[in-house]
Amino acid sequence: MNFHWFLPTDGDGHYLGTDHLSREGNISYYTQIVQALDRLGFEGVLVPTGKTCEDPWVVASALTQMTERLKFLIAIRPSIMSPTVAARMASAFQRLSNGRLLLNVVTGGDSKQLAGDGVYLSKEERYAATDEYLRVFKDLMKGEKVTFNGKHIQVTDAEVLYHSSDQPIPLYFGGSSAPALDIAAKHIDQYLTWGEPPNMAKEKIDQVKSLATDQGRELGYGMRIHIIVRETDEEAWDAAEKLLTYVSEEQIASARKAFGEAESEGQRRMASLTSSKELEVSPNLWAGVGLVRGGAGTALVGSPQTVAARLREYEELGITSFIMSGYPHLEEAYRVAELLFPILKPDATHSNRSSNLYGKAYSS
Repeated sequence: MNFHWFLPTDGDGHYLGTDHLSREGNISYYTQIVQALDRLGFEGVLVPTGKTCEDPWVVASALTQMTERLKFLIAIRPSIMSPTVAARMASAFQRLSNGRLLLNVVTGGDSKQLAGDGVYLSKEERYAATDEYLRVFKDLMKGEKVTFNGKHIQVTDAEVLYHSSDQPIPLYFGGSSAPALDIAAKHIDQYLTWGEPPNMAKEKIDQVKSLATDQGRELGYGMRIHIIVRETDEEAWDAAEKLLTYVSEEQIASARKAFGEAESEGQRRMASLTSSKELEVSPNLWAGVGLVRGGAGTALVGSPQTVAARLREYEELGITSFIMSGYPHLEEAYRVAELLFPILKPDATHSNRSSNLYGKAYSS
């Protein structure tokens, strides 16, 4: 397994649905988080995209100077970014960060936000544009001079003069609709799903595997999920319930209305998990986050042994990369690393983690 964390560039806090004990996102706080991740042994960090977040490329570029080995998962946006410009940005970032870029292909599921960026394509057209975009982008990243005349993308003699390295930058992507699964099978290196119950996740991964086999390809698989881990199961469930202290029925109703209007198939699948009053939708999989938060709406809750067992169930399905988060993100990164990593032993090196000299001095 390898573990990534999430950078809350739209703000952070101790509770959902309230400004009480909230934290403003700023470069000082982002630096604290990524330096902790760098030291604790996380593989990388997802820098989110969208109008409610700071620009991920600007934020990540600044934070590479504050870290040594942490990788940054940053979005490229078909229909918003030119594939040629995106290829130049990716190559420059990869060179200047010494190979620490991962790319998140975000087609976009919110028509209102996309309209604000001047994109008025239908969902089907957006995925068709993504297909053309990735064909051009991947050829550019291989050092080829590209002329392409598609319905959505047209370039003539496009090229990237300053290449990053001979190693391709991994492409990550999440999407649950039929067109999205086709894109994953044709182009993507790491297919991502949100934290669905194992039977739902297996069904989707099996679909992607079958489509990828038809393309003569093999993919890696990852999951975006929250983690609430404490020393005991009881403490973990208490912490989960505490997150909802200030969430009102009006907020839940408003969020459900918005989720019901979403075009994203993945968002609808997430929303369906909160449709009943029983929020533990699978053993230790809690949908409480999704009552008010869009996107990733589930959390694994429990002791280190319990959460590790649930993660291994996903690993048996082929999911080996986990993009995690928790509130607040700085403290929860420490909890995950200190409680879970000794059990799961992630791939990332722990050489930057210093020993507990105080404990050693008094343990003999």
